[in-house]
Amino acid sequence: MKSGPALDDLVAVIIETCRAGLEPDALRAAVLPRLRKAVPVDAVWWATVDPATLLYTHAYREELPTDSGPYFVDNEFLRNDVNKWTELAHDRAGVRTLVTATDGILARSPRYRDIFEPLGLADELRAVFRARGAVWGFMCLHRETGAVFTPQEQGFIHRIAPHLAEGVRLGLLVQCADRDDLVESPGLILLAPDNSVVGRNPASDQWLEELGWQEAGEIPIEIHSLAARLRRADASTNLSPLRVRTKSGRWIILQASWVSGEDRSVIAVIIQEATPREVAPIVMSAYGLSEQERAVSGLVFQGQSTHAISQHLHIAEHTVQDHLKSIFDKTGVRSRRELVATVFRQRYLPRMKVGDQRSPSGYFAERASTSP
Repeated sequence: MKSGPALDDLVAVIIETCRAGLEPDALRAAVLPRLRKAVPVDAVWWATVDPATLLYTHAYREELPTDSGPYFVDNEFLRNDVNKWTELAHDRAGVRTLVTATDGILARSPRYRDIFEPLGLADELRAVFRARGAVWGFMCLHRETGAVFTPQEQGFIHRIAPHLAEGVRLGLLVQCADRDDLVESPGLILLAPDNSVVGRNPASDQWLEELGWQEAGEIPIEIHSLAARLRRADASTNLSPLRVRTKSGRWIILQASWVSGEDRSVIAVIIQEATPREVAPIVMSAYGLSEQERAVSGLVFQGQSTHAISQHLHIAEHTVQDHLKSIFDKTGVRSRRELVATVFRQRYLPRMKVGDQRSPSGYFAERASTSP
């Protein structure tokens, strides 16, 4: 693979692409050809994820059978196997190959025996798109029999994964900011090189009012500062969002990016509520779960053990088990795995199939009411 300055240049281009505010599908289409220059692959699976539950909200496959989807769902949620997504999401590196996970004996993995080997595929490299503790996507790269992923290639994927996470998150923001028919739409403001406002979406008005902006005056100092930081930043700098308290006491987040990764002139500033909507409890409320049961189920989705749930919620482990029994009774399942699989099939898969819009939270966006 590439090394030295050539690899650094490729990383810089990918980072710039992630900052361009591309919608998630466009981001994937722009990144994969560049990624393949450093890490050649024979098949790809790429998905955006709801950070609250780690369940997929959209999936893309390349050179993998379309009818293999149900198998992968069962393998991930209902069967024993290695290199599971929830496990990898809690791994510090967030990148692992099937060769590593099986100690070089691929046949230890049912996924390899049932799907990959018949297709002539062998090693897989799984990577989590994680930034600031939140997971926004998964990627699985495949190679034909005889070719394994090297530590250098894993290091390259590990290097770009946080930027891909930020790119997915930013793309969801931009995607929703272009719509005026969604609940809790983020504001989008376009700034010229002199920081004059050259465009904005309807939702931005309420956010600008929160910041005390007057139509004829200077843009709020917070936005001016954020734009200046972006113009000073180089491609290797991961520009953090700005958290701001408004005049009404609300906390909001400001995120800046270039409208185009190549033409560094117009800046897009996106404004949204600081605290993301807690999706997992809302999803589970449909089953009549109590507040504590919704909290427990949310941690189950994230692959947390009974001990970890106990520590997180400051309750005894036997209390966690009591909540789990009640959750299973109310949802009609018998195990944690069945719970996750049931919610995915009932609450996520149907919306994926019809291509529902994803919101800035990572879950599916809700349309604003059209009633008079």
